[in-house]
Amino acid sequence: MRHTNSVQAYEEALRYISGGVNSPVRALRSVGAQPLFIRKAKGDTLTDVDGNRFTDFCLSWGVFILGHAHPSVNKAIRKAVSNGASYGIPSLPETALARLVNQHFPSMEKVRFVSSGTEAVMSAVRLARGFTRRSIILKFDGCYHGHADHLLVSAGSGVAGLSRASSAGVPEAFAACTLSLPFNDAEAVARAFRERGEDIAAVVVEPVPANMGVVLPENDFLPFLRRITAQHGALLIFDEVITGFRLSIGGAQQLLGVRPDLTTLGKIVGGGFPAAAFGGRSDVMALLAPDGPVYQAGTLSGNPVAMSAGAKTLQILSQKGYYAGLEEKADRFFAELSEVASGKGVRLNRMGSMFTLFFTSHPVRSFADAKRADQQRFGSFFRYMLANNFYLSPSQLEANFLSSAHSERTLGRFISLLKHFS
Repeated sequence: MRHTNSVQAYEEALRYISGGVNSPVRALRSVGAQPLFIRKAKGDTLTDVDGNRFTDFCLSWGVFILGHAHPSVNKAIRKAVSNGASYGIPSLPETALARLVNQHFPSMEKVRFVSSGTEAVMSAVRLARGFTRRSIILKFDGCYHGHADHLLVSAGSGVAGLSRASSAGVPEAFAACTLSLPFNDAEAVARAFRERGEDIAAVVVEPVPANMGVVLPENDFLPFLRRITAQHGALLIFDEVITGFRLSIGGAQQLLGVRPDLTTLGKIVGGGFPAAAFGGRSDVMALLAPDGPVYQAGTLSGNPVAMSAGAKTLQILSQKGYYAGLEEKADRFFAELSEVASGKGVRLNRMGSMFTLFFTSHPVRSFADAKRADQQRFGSFFRYMLANNFYLSPSQLEANFLSSAHSERTLGRFISLLKHFS
């Protein structure tokens, strides 16, 4: 397989873009490869600038649950952009998408749109501090909530490869306002509330973490977080940037039956465009400007093209039987994949249509467990699958995703390749 044009494109990018990429993990350094430059995407397939075709299990980090370039979404996008790309003034598509979000996420009584998941979580945290008049945020090791300064503490995703728990450039005073504890460790959370409960504004958590690889919450962990935050007057924030509209039409909170105070959404909610949202209880959201003293703003927030793409995507997802069909496909695939993986000393963690193959035979229930997986072996697996025209999320500490565009034949070939990997 030739990558001549991608190599040349990367060399050119390095002249003008820091690191040659606009998000670090795309450099593929952790898996011992060079970046691919993509020319187009359709369905479950990426095509690079050399004409190589890859079945995509990354799906722009979970965005394209319908597959790339879905015809109905594209039609909505073309119609929207023909009326202008951005106004900086309210438009009807904003309310249309907000209505759909509220319909499927009843906990989001009021919503505010922004342009990225980082911005959504940053804004939700600021709002939680403003509402409670407290400063401490409690998060969990390996959960990544974007690159805002105060949340780059023991984060997962691409940050996990850095030599420090927090990024350089983050003052210690900022990091001191964030406590990070092991995921699934209820006793550590209880101890933190006993010691600092009067200072904790909020607990922010990925209800099903996907940024240290997929890690499942233990049975009572999320209900426990709901109880202890309520007892201490702190807010519970679910970061559903990845799980929102991925695990169900109502996200992880609908699937798992836990209602947070605030929720952040991204990825799928924008239908492939840069859009995200945060929202929650009306009394909390009432503190946002222009109604209240907590400031948040954005020129491209509520962009009409992104709102139209998101609304069309959610309309398709809400059709009867969509999630049941995707779940049935996932169940068949993961049943066979799990059996093959265990024979290779590989652990499959999965919920719904998202999954991670951890190159360890031990259970993975925390960030510490995930970091013990064999990252060099994963790198070899990534390169092996790439050579066989499959593109995985390029880190052991990330999730992979299925879409309704993936065929049974393609999934069968993936399993066959794993059987022959050594």
